[in-house]
Amino acid sequence: MNWFWFSILALLCWSGSDLFSKIGCYREKDKTAYLKMVVAVGVVMGLHAAFMIFFRDVAISWEVIWTYLPVSLLYIVSMALGYIGLRYIELSISSPICNSSGAIVAVICLLTGALSELTKTERLSVIGAIALICLGVIGLGVVEAREDETLRRRRQEHANRKYAKSWLALCIPIAYCLLDAAGTYADSIVLERFEDMGIIEDSANTAYELTFLAAGMVSLIYLLIKREKFYVKQETPKYIGACFETVGQIFYIYALADEDHVAMSAPIISAYCAVSVLWGRIFLREKLSWKHYLMIALVFVGIVVLGIFDI
Repeated sequence: MNWFWFSILALLCWSGSDLFSKIGCYREKDKTAYLKMVVAVGVVMGLHAAFMIFFRDVAISWEVIWTYLPVSLLYIVSMALGYIGLRYIELSISSPICNSSGAIVAVICLLTGALSELTKTERLSVIGAIALICLGVIGLGVVEAREDETLRRRRQEHANRKYAKSWLALCIPIAYCLLDAAGTYADSIVLERFEDMGIIEDSANTAYELTFLAAGMVSLIYLLIKREKFYVKQETPKYIGACFETVGQIFYIYALADEDHVAMSAPIISAYCAVSVLWGRIFLREKLSWKHYLMIALVFVGIVVLGIFDI
């Protein structure tokens, strides 16, 4: 049953990362919060990479780092965009859209014939899941665009932050979704190459963490040059979110390492965006309309179905 608990822990950690990243980035006045979040994640991932290298003897080289660099950059840029987007939209809407990247990957796999081993029923299920996710994401955009401004202000009355109607608010998580999907697909190609070279996944993950550390240091230098101020109270949620992100990645790897139970662990982990919506409702006092929740439910069902096929 280790796979089950690893899956639950990954779900809780990544939903916790969503929550604390939101708390750390949603202040309207701090326009560089997303860069400070990149610094936080870079520092935490760098510490974990050092632990893996010095205490777990994970092999790492410049060749591995450079080979994995395109994948790392796609992931890092997508995450930075996600942090920017948290300033403009509710976590309850942003998280399901961001986690729709699996649908894009599934489309690429269908077009390239990578899912040819699936039965006809399974392929139809995947296509149905993609349709649900697309319908949900498009539906969220329509609901956001057509919502009456008075009703919007009324339902946000007790929320921690008021959000104005904006297409940018939806475009940023969609951009995250596309970049993350590209990273996931490129990841599968590079990892296959690593497998042929006899390089284990821990080395690839460590290369990613070291690249994130470099991105964090570049961001920190820029912030220091701009003389941006850091306050412990504002930075603490960012580092908590970064810890959740890093630990969640560890549990994710352990959960999927049990190949006999991937079909069960993947959908559990993919459901973390639903928990993020719950955290947004409880801790951030985000309140959406029933139309929002209906569209989110469509996205959630689609994500879980894709998780069943480990896409």
